[in-house]
Amino acid sequence: MKKVMLLFFICVLTISCVSTISVSAQTSEVDLAPACKSAYLCDWRSGTPVYTKDETKHLPIASMCKIMTMQLCFEEIEKGDLSFDEEICVSDRASSMGGSQVFLEAGGIYKVSELIKSICIASANDSCVAMAERIAGSEDIFVAKMNEKAKALGMNDTVFVNCTGLPKNGQYSCAKDVAIMFGELLRHDAYFNFSKIWMEDFQHDGGRVTQMANTNKLIRNYQGCDSGKTGYTAEAGFCLAASAVRGNMRVLSVVIGASDSKSRFSGVSAMFDYAFANYENRLVLEEGVLKDYSCEVSGGKEKLLSVMIDHAIYVFSRKGDDGNIFYEINFDAVRAPVVRGDNVGIVHVYKDNIEICSAAVLANEDVSKSSYFDSLKELAENWNY
Repeated sequence: MKKVMLLFFICVLTISCVSTISVSAQTSEVDLAPACKSAYLCDWRSGTPVYTKDETKHLPIASMCKIMTMQLCFEEIEKGDLSFDEEICVSDRASSMGGSQVFLEAGGIYKVSELIKSICIASANDSCVAMAERIAGSEDIFVAKMNEKAKALGMNDTVFVNCTGLPKNGQYSCAKDVAIMFGELLRHDAYFNFSKIWMEDFQHDGGRVTQMANTNKLIRNYQGCDSGKTGYTAEAGFCLAASAVRGNMRVLSVVIGASDSKSRFSGVSAMFDYAFANYENRLVLEEGVLKDYSCEVSGGKEKLLSVMIDHAIYVFSRKGDDGNIFYEINFDAVRAPVVRGDNVGIVHVYKDNIEICSAAVLANEDVSKSSYFDSLKELAENWNY
């Protein structure tokens, strides 16, 4: 294995993704979300916590449960088992859910895209159950899938008992787990086609229209906020998970059990403000070809191949702090044939000799396997007379 190390210093940099930061101490004990039971603020890319408040306390989260419902919907679409254009016949049960809804007609036919849109914008309980029944056959089986996914994501303080978040015994989560599942939802680019819509009409057969308004008011009122999910029941209080992006940094904030709607939005906004004022993402490696590196290939028509990474590598850090970073590229023992995009190694990023992240190194070109005649030609070219 060929090992290449490059050590460099980046001024004004410290890594906070190795351990949880006690932001309350850094903010002179200021509570960024005072009017809520639990809160969580983190960098989306690295998952680094910035501010926490009773983040693992078991609490009802109302309609924020729909984050997992949407996650499973987008997974099905990306797997090819569901399409946005597919039409679904709504059951009697789905149409009778009550609460937040778009008043689906029992026996009515609706496109998947419209149902998902109504969940994202209007928190429609009827659309959630319709999608759950389409994906799993019943809401109960779908809920089992929700809990299975939660376990896979490391959501150790969450239990789902329905797909809507309507009050039901035994259902709970916590601010940290909500951040985990919301962060996963944000990995689906198609989600943002719906999350940024402020107001739209939902069309029913026969010309009937239900007007939908986004329950996440920060879409209009906070610069960079492009996604979020609200929740409210008398038991859960006012809840919100939202995300905002500025430049190359996206942060994610969760509030559970706020005393009123205004408090949940102000709490999330305050956490956003704190993150953008005090933190930044520093570029370590740009996406694309690693110009100073090549990987040895055995048994190929070429002896070296160029390499690349498929996404930029950033380090989330507190502004004004110094730190030194180095990265190390380890290449595998690569043998032809090689296809562009094949994994050929890994890059590890360290801060003070502690690894903070890694990424695959990929082949940037094809390398064919050498033939018998290629071997003879090489032998002749290297023959010492």
